[in-house]
Amino acid sequence: MSRIGIFVSLAPGLGLAAIIAALASLLGLVQVLAFGVAGLDALVLAIVLGMAARSLFGLPDSALPGTRFASKTVLEVAILLLGASIGAAEVASLGGETIFAVIAVVLASLGLSYGLARLLGLDEALAVLIACGNSICGSSAILSTAPLVNADEAQIASAIAFTAALGALLVLVLPMAATLLALDERQYGIIAGMSVYAVPQVLAATAAIGVQSAQVGTLVKLMRVLMLAPVLLIIGLTLGRSGRAAMPLGQIVPWFVIGFLALMALRFFGLFPPALLEPTWQVSRMLTLLAMAALGLSVDIKDLTAGGGRVLAAGIGSLVMLVSLACLAAAFLA
Repeated sequence: MSRIGIFVSLAPGLGLAAIIAALASLLGLVQVLAFGVAGLDALVLAIVLGMAARSLFGLPDSALPGTRFASKTVLEVAILLLGASIGAAEVASLGGETIFAVIAVVLASLGLSYGLARLLGLDEALAVLIACGNSICGSSAILSTAPLVNADEAQIASAIAFTAALGALLVLVLPMAATLLALDERQYGIIAGMSVYAVPQVLAATAAIGVQSAQVGTLVKLMRVLMLAPVLLIIGLTLGRSGRAAMPLGQIVPWFVIGFLALMALRFFGLFPPALLEPTWQVSRMLTLLAMAALGLSVDIKDLTAGGGRVLAAGIGSLVMLVSLACLAAAFLA
């Protein structure tokens, strides 16, 4: 397909997402003018408006390519750009205790999520998919784990559907909870980084609170993502299937994570132009706003019940346990 053809195919979805993003930004500004503060940040409003529009009016097939592109690629670019805002001070502020806490939370969540799923009667493969998706990085972990447990397409689709729907709801709920509980930016960043499923979603959940929150949350989340490789190795060795499927590097360490780390390294060594720091952050937030609108449009609330009551119970229960563990870790690191 030519570049013009690609643009034409993406235009309807991108345009729809842009309209919703603009409306969310306008509503955020109205809140500030009326009350002096935005009770719901534009990023949160964008995903709410997108989900509402999808539920009320549906999503035309012509908009699917654009919304998929915005909710994935655009958001990945946003998270890449965020790397430039993280310098030596932000990295040093985490410390060894944070690394230990991330490992402990991931391992505890894996065991508890798997145990709950099995207790609810789900088979081994689906239980492992839910545990890995919940504890590490959502759909990426599910897709990486599936070959090791011989999961079929229905199991993979069910696990990913719940991860997408529950992940979107978590991005919506967490910023509101942070405001109600009066969490400081560092505490909230730790909680979001340890509980939100996907790396880009962490940016969406934290950017609404503040720059420090986004920086801490992203770093903590990246530590979580790095747990995927050893967990896959353990699963493969435990189940005796480690040789059945080769894991591409890009599936374990996505391109935007590599780019994020590269920009972070440039900033760390003082090689990133200081004059570009603020513009880069603003572009990252703007792209995130567009992506959140598209993510809302991509989430069908019916997905919450598509996989059956037991899968729903396992997904929600696992998420509640993960957030609880993240809160305990944040209290420990305070």
